[in-house]
Order: sequence, then C-alpha cells, then structure tokens
Amino acid sequence: MGVIVIAVAVVVYALVTKRLATTPITGAMLFLLLGVAIGPAALDVIHGPEDRRSIELLLEATLALVLFTDSLAISGGDWHAKSRLPVRLLLIGMPLTMLAGWAVARSLLPDLAWFEAALLAICLAPTDAALGQAVVSNPRVPAVIRQALNIESGLNDGLALPFFLLALAAAAEADAATGPGVVEVFVRSLVLAGVIGGLVGGIGASALTRARDAGWVGRQWSQIATLALVVVAFAATDAVGGSGFIAAWVAGVAFGRTTRGRVPDVSVLAEDLGSLLATVSFLGFGAILLGPILGHLTWQAGVYAVLSLTLVRIVPVALAFAGVGAARPTLLYAGWFGPRGLASIVFGLLLIEEALPHGEEVVEAVFLTVALSVIAHGVTAAWGADRYAGWFERAVAADRTIPEALDIGEPEVRRRLLAPGAPDPSAP
Repeated sequence: MGVIVIAVAVVVYALVTKRLATTPITGAMLFLLLGVAIGPAALDVIHGPEDRRSIELLLEATLALVLFTDSLAISGGDWHAKSRLPVRLLLIGMPLTMLAGWAVARSLLPDLAWFEAALLAICLAPTDAALGQAVVSNPRVPAVIRQALNIESGLNDGLALPFFLLALAAAAEADAATGPGVVEVFVRSLVLAGVIGGLVGGIGASALTRARDAGWVGRQWSQIATLALVVVAFAATDAVGGSGFIAAWVAGVAFGRTTRGRVPDVSVLAEDLGSLLATVSFLGFGAILLGPILGHLTWQAGVYAVLSLTLVRIVPVALAFAGVGAARPTLLYAGWFGPRGLASIVFGLLLIEEALPHGEEVVEAVFLTVALSVIAHGVTAAWGADRYAGWFERAVAADRTIPEALDIGEPEVRRRLLAPGAPDPSAP
C-alpha cells in the first residue's frame, strides 16, 4: 500500500510542478507533510521493519547519487578562478559553522558529551540548495552570489563527511563500543574510499570520453554507464569496509575533472533520478524518522534548531565574507539561505545505528532542524530572492563597482536546481 501511495503522490506532484513553482509551496514540503500523515504517527500506511529498511536504503542510495552528481557538475568548471566566495564559504564558513554549532550544543544541551555535540554540529553543517531553488536559479540575483551558494551546496556534503566519520569513530571509542577506531576509520573509510572513488571516476570518465569520441557509444548508454559508475564506486568501497559516500563524492570530482565538460549530457539520467529520489526521500523522512519523534520533542531541541538556522549559520557566513566588501543584504541573504536537507537526514540515520548514550537527543535536534528548514526556506525562497534582487538592482544602478556586481558570466546551475520550465544547460 505504501508503494501505491508514494507512486500516486509522485504523479500528482508532477502534474502541478510548474504551477507550484509560482507559489511558496515546494516539493520537499509537500512530501514531508505527506510522509508524516501516512507514517506510524498518523494514518500508519507506512509501518513495520520492512518499510523502514526500504526507506533507509532509499535515503542512503539517494545521498550517494546526489553526492556524485553534485560534485561532478561543479568540479568540471573553473569557478574558483572567477570568484573566491565559494572557497571562503567552504573553507572558512563551514568550519566556523561546525564550531558555532558545537558551542551552542554544549551550552544548550549540557548532557551531550563533546563528541556528541560535535556530531550534532557536523550533521547540520551541510546545506541543500534544492530546498530553495529560486535562491540560485533566479537570474535577477547577482551571479556571483548564486554561484557561491550553488557551489557551497554541491561540495560541502562531501567535505563534511570526513569530519562526521572521524567524530563518529571517536564517539565509539569514547563509549568503549566495539568497532573500528579513529585511525582505522581514517585509513579505510577515508583514504581507501578516496582512492577507489578516484580510480572509478577517473578511469570511467576517460573510457567514456574515448568511447564517445570514437562513436562507440551514444547519449543514452553514456548516461546509463555514468549512473552505473556510482554503483561501482559505492559497492566496491562498501565491500572493503570503506565509506561508499566518500567514494561516490570523490568519483564525481574525478569524473568532472577528467571530462572537463566534454560530454556534458552524460549525467542527465543520474541527475534527474537523483532529483526524483531526493524529493521522494522527504516522504520517507517524514514517515519513519520525523513523525515518530514529534510527540516528545524538547524545548532545547527547538531552540537549537532555530539557532542552527539563524545565528549559527549567519555569523560564520558574515565572517567568511569579511574583507570582500559585501553589503548587509548580501550577508543576510547568503546567511539565511543555507537550508539543511538530505545529507543531514542520512547523517542522523547513521547516528541512530550507533546507539550513542545521548544519540536520541542529537537525532531529534537534527531532524527537527531539517523539518523547520524545509518549511522556512521553502516558503521564503522565491520571496527572498525577489527582495534581494530588487535591492541589488537599485544598488548596482547607483554604483556599478559593488562586489556583488562582479562579472563571472552566467553560472551553471545543477539540473536538480533548475526551476520548472527553465532552459536545460545540458540540452544539445
């Protein structure tokens, strides 16, 4: 019955996608609320261990696919030569966000051990621009800001993974639990996974490029082969005890760096499938992860969620932009629009499996933050983009030398961030 409901929901949503694009209602929001409604906390359409495990697999597979396609789409460009804002957000903003989240967690949730507070902060550091597409797809918003938020969202999931895995290993060691230690996790989950992912992505991209040039493979099977590379990278790494997520992300980076955009259409199938699965994943999240905890959330989790979406994000972004001359509206725009999504959900799911002493508190804060983000960022995305674009147009009319007016050309937007009806940059 659950499969039928999900399939019908996808069909209905597809029929009204372009109509909803002009409203504050997003797909993630609708599927999240539907998931809560049909989960065990309400109608109980989705229930039992089999449904739960199926949704857990869906979430993990979706993150692996999204990690690959996002890093592939971004790593093949020369964005770092056009603007330093993405680098500042990734190398300054994200670590500061983790530190700020850790400090707030330690003060607001004193029962958490240091490593549990660190895990909470790391889980909520990655952003998911797909929850507010208008923020990076509205052409009136300065290109340099759209590019910065787009690239940050595409790469910070993978960059946060090593911190998460190492903190998780430290938590297991501190709890005297059985399992690999920090050193073993570093070698197997990070180094070995990176090597396998790099080889799969690099060799696969080289072989596919040569086959396309020789006329041995067409567009359709190129896309199928690219999708299969994600499976190869993840499964091969998982078989030796490494992190398939790290492997998928590195494979995407290696693929993008090797092809350099010479075969821009090969990721279309993978990106479209990733977009579909990511949207449906919020239904599973609402049903089996969010719904069951709604009845016993604490006020501390609520306060942490609000702070995580505001000060914990906005202050580090402002510090990351220090020295570039960005105006206050830019700092607020970039700081507010850092929605938390799929990566945070899967990180929380992995935490559940570890059974940490205060893991339940951590997971509740993570899932509540994601739920608030889906609604708050979804509702404000189009409105915020229009308001900020209006400010920019007035500001640039008065002074064309402001940093936000930096000419970097039209930034590429990942397919899953394209607004309905927008031109597809990969189309021939």
